Amino acid sequence: MKRFLCLFLATALAALAANVDSKITAVTVYTDRAVITRTAPAELKAGITELVFSQLPQALDERSLQVSGSGAARATILDVSARQAFVDFAAHPRVKELEEQLRDLQKQQRGLDDTGLVLASQNAALEKMESAFFAPPAKEGSRPEVGQFAAYLTYLTEQRTRLAAESAALDAGRETLRNRINTVQRQLNELRGSGQRAYKHVVVRVAAETAGQLDLTLSYTVGGAGWTPGYDARAAGGETKVELGYFGLVRQNTGEDWQDVALTLSTARPALGGAAPKLDPWSLDIYDEARARMEAMAAQEMAFSQRKMVMAPAAALNSAGAPMRLDAYTAEAVVDTGTTSATFRIATPTSIASDNSPQKVPITTAKLDAALVYHTTPKRVATAYLTATVNNTSDFPLLAGAMNVFLDGTFVATSRLETVMPGEKFDLALGADEGIAIEHKRVQKFTEQTGLISKSTRITYEYLVTVRNNKRSPVRVAVTDQVPLSRNEKVVVRVQSPPERELKPDAEGLLKWTLDLAPGAKRELAVKFTVDHPNDVNVIGLE
Repeated sequence: MKRFLCLFLATALAALAANVDSKITAVTVYTDRAVITRTAPAELKAGITELVFSQLPQALDERSLQVSGSGAARATILDVSARQAFVDFAAHPRVKELEEQLRDLQKQQRGLDDTGLVLASQNAALEKMESAFFAPPAKEGSRPEVGQFAAYLTYLTEQRTRLAAESAALDAGRETLRNRINTVQRQLNELRGSGQRAYKHVVVRVAAETAGQLDLTLSYTVGGAGWTPGYDARAAGGETKVELGYFGLVRQNTGEDWQDVALTLSTARPALGGAAPKLDPWSLDIYDEARARMEAMAAQEMAFSQRKMVMAPAAALNSAGAPMRLDAYTAEAVVDTGTTSATFRIATPTSIASDNSPQKVPITTAKLDAALVYHTTPKRVATAYLTATVNNTSDFPLLAGAMNVFLDGTFVATSRLETVMPGEKFDLALGADEGIAIEHKRVQKFTEQTGLISKSTRITYEYLVTVRNNKRSPVRVAVTDQVPLSRNEKVVVRVQSPPERELKPDAEGLLKWTLDLAPGAKRELAVKFTVDHPNDVNVIGLE
């Protein structure tokens, strides 16, 4: 040890500097940032060596730097620091490709504009022809015959129909092209912005007792990255399971492309901090206008004096030369079913370009037990909507996110899934199914006068709801209808059908049936009620 200490003192003033050839091997993506892990081999000589990880992102958080090493060399990591560096600007390799795409799209846009001018000139020519044909004839001229009028009207109609169709198609093409141009332009702007002149070099000082190889692992946090959960739900009529595809949409614009990295998605939110916030005192006082005016003037004077001060740059929390605790960065694919925080290690290496475009990364696919029920409110929409009550029997917490719904292999709707923990039940809205025929119609509305002395009006309403199962498998259908509620004692509502012994309206006047229908079966549900009120009152809310 004494010999090593002498060696350290002798070489402390003449440390060797060496660039290391590092590559990104692992990335953990959070909702608003990413932790990058780089690895690099280094050949050490006896003494102190400065190992330089060059041209790292300017936005890396110096406080997050962590380093560890292993290998044949007997070495000690002394410290790690970040240094500002400036290099010649180098455009992102995809910039040229996107510029060519943008030029091609702009050329297509000019072509559509030319087509628009042609259609406008044709429309103007038709208007001139129409004005000339229908203008009053000169005194010596003769009026066209009826057959000529008819033929010309037919021609005008055909041409105007053609122009309208071509104009509609042109507008649709312009809208699609405009969206594509905006997308490419946005990506191009982001890439041009990511090619910064300023970088950071991370310097790791290592003291080696003997020469040998050392494998270094460096990790750091950068912004400009994040992910959101998404789902593909697939169901088939008559089955009791739902296939739920769970994936993450990952975006990153960190300035570094991630090539074949071990990707981990984390639901933790570091921005929230480690502890709950504290409350300030909640004070009540009497408003004093004079005192409030004086406080406002004092605040203005303070702001003015602060603007005149020249603020010194804040010192980095991790100053160069300060010893650090250097631990290896590891991320285990552990699903924590006790909280809403979890990490998912993607099974295969993943590549994500630094262009902020979304990339779909699969997390898992689960077959979940489901009870399928059709829900319909035919008074509003005469359509049956399939809902699956699902039990999350997987080990994965399902986080809130957008969901695409496929029924019998056909895309039917977009929906949203709220956060569901393992073991919890939740409802999946699987969209409309035309295999269940629904009809809602008013059979009659009859008004009559009642009473011998005080005349009253009685209105009888009768509706019929028809539900038919046109599918090849039995289904369960929950039907919801309603009867009106009286908010005044002078207005009396009496329900005649369905009888109260069979089905009673709830406190909101809703009637709810649950029907089990065999293939081809049909059920008719009658709703009949009367509304009585004195003739001298005006009842609102009646149909």
